Amino acid sequence: MVYNKRVDIIREKLKHLPENPGVYVMQDGAGQVIYVGKAKNLKNRVRQYFQASVKTDKVMAMVSNVKDFYYIIAPTEIDALSLENNLIKKYKPRYNILLKDDKTYPYLKIDLKENFPTFTITRKIKKDGAKYFGPFMGGVSVRDVLEIINLAFGVRPCTKKLTKPIKECLNFHIKKCIAPCTGKVHHDEYMSKVNRAIDFLSGDMSFAENLLKEKMNFASQKEEFELALKFRDKLFSLEKIKQKRITSLNKFLNADIFGYKTNDIYSTISLLIVRSGRMLGAKNFSFSYYGQSDSDFLREFILRYYKNGVEIPDEIISSIDVTESDILEKYFKQNFNKSVSILAVKQGIRKQLCDMAEANALEHLQTATNKIEHKNDMTINACKSLMQKLNLKNYPKRMECYDISNISGVDKVGSMVVFIDGEKDLDSYRRFKIKTVEGADDYKSHQEMMRRRLIRLKTDSEKFPKPDLIIIDGGKGQLSSIKQVFDEFKIKDIDLIALAEREEEIFVLDSSLPIILEKRDYCLQMLQRIRDEAHRFAINYHRTLRGKRALSSVLDSVKGLGKVKRQLLLKEFKDLSGIISATKEQLMSVKGIGEKQAQLIIDVLTKEELR
Repeated sequence: MVYNKRVDIIREKLKHLPENPGVYVMQDGAGQVIYVGKAKNLKNRVRQYFQASVKTDKVMAMVSNVKDFYYIIAPTEIDALSLENNLIKKYKPRYNILLKDDKTYPYLKIDLKENFPTFTITRKIKKDGAKYFGPFMGGVSVRDVLEIINLAFGVRPCTKKLTKPIKECLNFHIKKCIAPCTGKVHHDEYMSKVNRAIDFLSGDMSFAENLLKEKMNFASQKEEFELALKFRDKLFSLEKIKQKRITSLNKFLNADIFGYKTNDIYSTISLLIVRSGRMLGAKNFSFSYYGQSDSDFLREFILRYYKNGVEIPDEIISSIDVTESDILEKYFKQNFNKSVSILAVKQGIRKQLCDMAEANALEHLQTATNKIEHKNDMTINACKSLMQKLNLKNYPKRMECYDISNISGVDKVGSMVVFIDGEKDLDSYRRFKIKTVEGADDYKSHQEMMRRRLIRLKTDSEKFPKPDLIIIDGGKGQLSSIKQVFDEFKIKDIDLIALAEREEEIFVLDSSLPIILEKRDYCLQMLQRIRDEAHRFAINYHRTLRGKRALSSVLDSVKGLGKVKRQLLLKEFKDLSGIISATKEQLMSVKGIGEKQAQLIIDVLTKEELR
């Protein structure tokens, strides 16, 4: 009877759908968002789901779970695309493509706004005005490339700020740096070296190759054989990079090539990365198949893959037409100021690359099926099973686990980690510094943390959405203490359990006896993963605070070293170990620290037996 009423509600809503562009949001019986889609015409698109036309089993399974929907009208299709992307980020619906943080490959970064800029290795691209080169993958070592830059062009390998002239270091004597730190190198001369290195990273290998050969021969003639061998090894590395060049491609081409395959149960995408006309490597992605057309699937994948606007190439290539590719191009231009061409190719070298990507996708599909099934058993299926075994009110889509860490009541901290559908959601992790509890009182610390968390349900539900299940690291005592906080806030629609580590006992509110699951049970293994992650996150935060307190305590004893100078030291050397390993000259490079104070810092650290 209830279901029929819901069917009537949906039918009535379908009658009044507008013909505008916009976004539609599908919900299940518990009000959970299970799918978010974009439509050029909301009326036509949403009605298709509920018509009697032929649909795949997966689409029918999704539609059978839809108990309600709502829509948001957007001014344009590009606005609808942006809104769809934001809602998928927010709700993480299980029937949308959800890309977890993939293995990150290293890049080389240089900020040309610096006086004497240098190349550094990073795994994160930021919109900070710096230049990034990479990713380095497929057997090419980013450290080898960086050493080629240092050896061939003399660009300094260190990152210290050059505020006043200092004596050259070992890198100058082993020919890895022209030593701008001495003040004897003109800025224009140094920048010419940097620009040569940028040309090298952009695809011009000839100058670096000839220079390394000259240096190798010169070192050999001077009987500096160890140095000559180093130059020879870098020439071998350079040859490995050159072999990745695709001779038929423009050497300035930056492109991502997508190959897609499905067996109507699972789907895979293989992404080939071409930068400066070189094949750098490939990434493979696997998904459950939900019946989208190939064109729709690729559109959604591309939108999710480039969701942060980084690493967008000049060309996105596939052998399949991407749905509304022109809208996607305008979306990237409007939101990320990036001009990109989305091409469906049928012939030529780009088609050969597409064939290669599709062959990779097919091979990955054949080998990944068992892994995908195992992953589903460990995550989504474990969540469904947990709901039944613990008699939970909600499907535990968003699980939050809490832990406390301290030593004898000092530097008390708490951690909140979040799993979505059984997988880590690192962006949602939060840390708490316990403020009101005296001594090592685990119960009160948990209560303070939970009060601060539950307040956010009303004040900041965007960053702190309501969880379906809260897990406490502890036993019945910890569970009871959190239940008191739940009662204070009149929380009745969030499930609450505790997991005791010693015997892996699960405590629930409606039973005085613990629930024991078999050690091989995927539900228990999932709970252990989230509990261990909360424990790790809390301990790391506690160690960070303890290290900062120790550093502050040590530096406080250095005469004349005030708050501003301590902050400058930390900014320059990052942490205590960085300050400990710094030379007197490096300490003196920090603004306001002269020779006497640098020596005093060294003496204090030595006295404290920290050096």
